[in-house]
Amino acid sequence: QVQLVESGGGLVQAGTSLRLSCTASGRTFSSYFMGWFHQAPGKEREFVATISPSIGPSHGDTYYADSVKGRFTISRDNAKNTVYLQMNSLQPEDAAVYYCAAKREYYGGSNSSPAEYTYWGQGTQVTVSS
Repeated sequence: QVQLVESGGGLVQAGTSLRLSCTASGRTFSSYFMGWFHQAPGKEREFVATISPSIGPSHGDTYYADSVKGRFTISRDNAKNTVYLQMNSLQPEDAAVYYCAAKREYYGGSNSSPAEYTYWGQGTQVTVSS
C-alpha cells in the first residue's frame, strides 16, 4: 500500500511559477512510475506528466502532455520519496486540482492513462488569475 500526499498548490498570477510536491510512503518509491494529472471543474482527469522508475531500463524517463511541454518539469528525489512538478509560465487554463499518482507495472505506451495508476493522492488546488 502506498499513500501519496500532495502539497504546494495555491493562487498565483498568470506568467508566474509554482512547484508541487508529492511525498509517498513506503520503501520502494524508486521502483514506481509516478504521474501528475489535473482535473478542472466539469472535465475529466487529464494527464500532465510522468516519470519512470530510476532503476531499470527506463532510467527516469519523462513524458509530458503537449499543453505543458516546455513549461512544466517533473522530477523525483528517491531519497525523499518525493516527486515534483515545477510549473512555469502558468496560464489560466492550467487551473485545476492536481493529483499525484503511482503505479508499479508498465503496460506499454506513454504511461499517460489515469486508468493505469493504482495509487492516488487527495489533490492540491492550483488557481491562476489572469
